[in-house]
Amino acid sequence: MKPILSGIHHLKLPVTDLEESIAWFADALGARHVERFDHHDESGALFAVIVLLPGVDVPVELRLAPAAAEAVAGYDPVTFGVSDRAALDSWVEHLDARGVPHSPVIAGFIGDLVELSTPDGLALRFYTDPVGGFDAVELDRERADVSSAHLAHRIMRR
Repeated sequence: MKPILSGIHHLKLPVTDLEESIAWFADALGARHVERFDHHDESGALFAVIVLLPGVDVPVELRLAPAAAEAVAGYDPVTFGVSDRAALDSWVEHLDARGVPHSPVIAGFIGDLVELSTPDGLALRFYTDPVGGFDAVELDRERADVSSAHLAHRIMRR
């Protein structure tokens, strides 16, 4: 019998400045820093923190890793789901109210999305959940706005 995974334990994102990243995730996404999970090295220096995002069941680790953060600037390692277009529009209003730069709403292959960047330039996406789940939809190549600069980042090209 093959072993199975129980799910995703946590996500890990590289950052260059922990305090700035904690503040940005709190302001932009409503993240809550869980200080009891702070990671300290043998000298006591803080090198990672855990934040919880409302509506996301998986903790997010912000790891002090400046070289990695610089290397992946512009890449989109995680896409967060939103229930529908109305929820996506609510996020756009929230981001605008907070002064957080973001893309316009973009037509994707199976829904609509918005992209924003962390202080280190890591791209995060909010994508509408497929109606009926992933098994109920097909990839629609005609629908996607592949000409959008947000879907055609230089870092994501061969």
